[in-house]
Amino acid sequence: MSGWEPRGPAPRRRPLPEGARPPLLRFDGWIGGLGTSSGTRVVLGHWRRSPFGPFSDVMLERADGERLLLAPTRETADFIGGTYTFDTVRVVPVRVSVADDTWSVTAGSLDLRFVTGRRGLLGLLLRGVPTALARRPAWSALTDRPARVLLPGVRTRGSAGAGRHEWYAARDLRPIRAVWAFWEGVGLGGAAPVEPPVRFGFGSVPRRPSLTRVTTTVALAGCV
Repeated sequence: MSGWEPRGPAPRRRPLPEGARPPLLRFDGWIGGLGTSSGTRVVLGHWRRSPFGPFSDVMLERADGERLLLAPTRETADFIGGTYTFDTVRVVPVRVSVADDTWSVTAGSLDLRFVTGRRGLLGLLLRGVPTALARRPAWSALTDRPARVLLPGVRTRGSAGAGRHEWYAARDLRPIRAVWAFWEGVGLGGAAPVEPPVRFGFGSVPRRPSLTRVTTTVALAGCV
């Protein structure tokens, strides 16, 4: 897998005809969730396909509980900020590059690098989920209870901000083995469990630092 950086402005969605129901919005990419020994937890969204084109964003929760969103454009910041809950939202360049198993992220005051390990049995099983199935909200609803048991804190469906609903379909899972992270030039420490769970939305990422490939479906208010 090779890295990429979004270039140029994100494409804008065409307005819906008056009275039309809003569509289901789909995002396909990776979510990286990790804790650090300083207490800061980081959630990276690396979206290859989305209604806004390819982009990446970062959510952080500091040890003191402050929740921050780092998004590359005002449009993506408004959408994510309307779906989840943050204390601070910053529009900053967000760049992600991938070389073999090493991910490098720069987002405003954040410099992050992490290395993934070999996928386990669950990751191998998730790789077998067909694309057509992952796009169905009913599949995410079916897997919600098993996800809660296997990965405490994780939810695959729920209600979000602005009357929206979300469904997550995992399609791969790899552990994160090593982390180097700096915020405003100060080291955040090494990899640690995501503890306590992050409080951006209705669920958290897995407690163990991990990288998950997901297909996310968002229904705007009035679509369900």
